[in-house]
Amino acid sequence: MTLLLTVFAAVITTAIWYNRKNDDMRLGILCFMFWGASIMWLVDAIYEFVELQAEYFTPAPEDMLNDAFLGLSVIAFALVVWVVRLLILDPKGVIKKALTKNSTKEDKEVVTQASSK
Repeated sequence: MTLLLTVFAAVITTAIWYNRKNDDMRLGILCFMFWGASIMWLVDAIYEFVELQAEYFTPAPEDMLNDAFLGLSVIAFALVVWVVRLLILDPKGVIKKALTKNSTKEDKEVVTQASSK
C-alpha cells in the first residue's frame, strides 16, 4: 500500500511538473522525493516478497491499514518539507514583499507619530 500511494503521488506530481511552463513552485524537488520514496518501497516490497513468497499477496487488513497510514504520512511529510523549502526560497518574492510592505508602513507610522509630537 505504501508503494502504491507513493507511486501515485510521484506520477501525479511528475505529470504536473512536466506540463508546467515555468517551475516557480519548484515541483522538481517534490518529484524527486516521491520517486525516491517509491524506489525505497519497491526495494522493501522485493525483499518482503522474497521472504514471504505467496503470503505476500494476502496481507491482513490491519497490515494494509498500517501501510496506508504510513504511505499517507510519507506523502504528507514530503509535502511539508516541500512547502517549507518553498517558503524559505520564496521564488516569487511574495514573503519578501509582505515583510517589506509591513515594515515600510510601520516606519511611516513611526515617522508620522514622531513628527506630530
